[in-house]
Amino acid sequence: MRNRNHILLCFLLLLATPLSSHAAGEFNAGDVIIGHVTDAHSWHLFDYVDRQGQEHAVAVPLPVILIHDGHLTCFSSSRFRHGHADYKGFRLVGGGIEKEEIVCVSADGRVRTDASGAVVKPLDLSVTKTSAAIMITVLFLVVIVFAVRHGYKKRGTAAPRGLQSLVEMLVVFVRDSIVRPMIGERHYERYLPYMLTLFFFIFLSNILGLIPFFPAGANITGNIAVTAILALITFFITNISGNKHYWVDIFNTPGVPAWLKIFPLMPVVELVGVFTKPIVLMVRLFANMTAGHIVILGFVVIIFILSNLFGTYVGGAVSVVSVLFSVFISLLECLVAYIQAFVFTMLSSLYIGMAVAEPQHSR
Repeated sequence: MRNRNHILLCFLLLLATPLSSHAAGEFNAGDVIIGHVTDAHSWHLFDYVDRQGQEHAVAVPLPVILIHDGHLTCFSSSRFRHGHADYKGFRLVGGGIEKEEIVCVSADGRVRTDASGAVVKPLDLSVTKTSAAIMITVLFLVVIVFAVRHGYKKRGTAAPRGLQSLVEMLVVFVRDSIVRPMIGERHYERYLPYMLTLFFFIFLSNILGLIPFFPAGANITGNIAVTAILALITFFITNISGNKHYWVDIFNTPGVPAWLKIFPLMPVVELVGVFTKPIVLMVRLFANMTAGHIVILGFVVIIFILSNLFGTYVGGAVSVVSVLFSVFISLLECLVAYIQAFVFTMLSSLYIGMAVAEPQHSR
């Protein structure tokens, strides 16, 4: 029990470390929260204050890749010194509530604008925090797959153990409780590899996003670009796999009065539904995971807000309640991480199952 308490204390300290430096100076809760859930050109770890009272950020630099005026420029994000320095005619602006982006600057340090007054920006192909976290997640998945593969080669038909047992349980669950019932006995094996990849990627991304230290802690599925790509993949697979019966039901819906088909109200409604399905997938995953991170950070920043307003003792007293609520929400988010992976995979299987389903002939 004593060891468990030490582990919990370390976890809470790691959760609060990136925020702790704000307690001594001006504190903007919105900047802190949004800055933690949005993308960035470096992986921020924590801040510290030196003996002269100056605040310094410690972060993992990431590659910056820019194309401007036909020229490719590559350098480390550390050259920007966390937005305090220009490099090779570029400047990192934004952060916090504002979107972080790179703009072009002139030799005298002014932000460049075009004839219409718009800010000149390069084509940004940088490896950001989210894309780096995706690479780490994929690496974890590859390691897990090869570890399980080695376990099967070593044990053969013997009962699985450890990680192999957990992965096998999840694979069987996805196959027998999601993919097979939704897509059907005839077609499910064709789409099973994609569904397994989808489930494990989302689930692992959600879990790693809840661990508050590097190389975890990135809000991958809280980035709408990531969820949009996942939804688009499902959208293309669904409509490419759609059989004749699927398309006939869209443009000539059975059981609908003829005047609704001629109008044509029902074909328009059905066609709109084709495009709203991936939007539902995209928004549901993005909104649920982002909301969870914001709620957890909200409870933590309350400590520093009240410390600045009423003093350290009040902040310390409130910290007990805030930390308890943060731990509770974190445990709840572990369940949400699984539920969102399940729901996304289930709906994807359902959409594909509707596209490949054969018509029912009455006898």
